[in-house]
Amino acid sequence: MTERSIQEPTLLLLTALADAPRHGYALIQEIAVISGGRVRMRAGTLYGALDRLLGQGLIRVESDEVVDGRARRTYALSDSGRAVLAAEAERLRAVAAEAERRLAVVRPRLNGAFA
Repeated sequence: MTERSIQEPTLLLLTALADAPRHGYALIQEIAVISGGRVRMRAGTLYGALDRLLGQGLIRVESDEVVDGRARRTYALSDSGRAVLAAEAERLRAVAAEAERRLAVVRPRLNGAFA
């Protein structure tokens, strides 16, 4: 991936795979948990993103199995995906720290307005 930030759905997907391999439905549930229910990824969006991330080498297929007569593919974070996620987490930490620093700055009042 390039040096630019990754989009939130990608960030959530990689984060959901960071601690354990998961199949599609489990990923949808985990993304909802991680986002505090703010993001509810639809199956079509999920599988399109998974195909893209597979193509980019950020995730890999951990296993393919049949459960109750249905195919179930389990995905895992690749080493490359782990590196991208770690770099994005560090970038977000740095931005958040700077935002907090700037919010904490007390500016003197001049004529009733902030300078």
